[in-house]
Amino acid sequence: MAWSQITHTFPARSQGSYLVTSEIERAISSELKNYKIGMCNLFLQHTSASLCLNENACRDVREDLTMALNHMVPENLRYKHTDEGPDDMPGHVKSAVMGVSLDIPISNGRLALGTWQGIYLCEHRTYQHRRTVVITLQGEKR
Repeated sequence: MAWSQITHTFPARSQGSYLVTSEIERAISSELKNYKIGMCNLFLQHTSASLCLNENACRDVREDLTMALNHMVPENLRYKHTDEGPDDMPGHVKSAVMGVSLDIPISNGRLALGTWQGIYLCEHRTYQHRRTVVITLQGEKR
């Protein structure tokens, strides 16, 4: 069993759902191609952003996801934790609901995503933030 680990920092982004599959694949391409079979774990090192798998073709899905999350977890609730602004606690709630980790199978040197699946970085804060993901590959090398 072989292991590899890469840390990738995304450019600063404001609130929204961003398709980052290509960014992830570029960050790990030199290592990923060596794996015959295995698992790729993505772990986002933040508490007010999240990762998810979703529709990779239509931008409307990303916009609708952000709208729905803002509807489900509005900023105008009476949160106690407001030290970092009104968007911080809603960001923590969204992150807790959505999660900060994904496991994706590796098959023949590629991420085994479904035809319509893409990796999203969901930024829950209003202002731009840089986010870091730790990517761990494990499996059988070629």
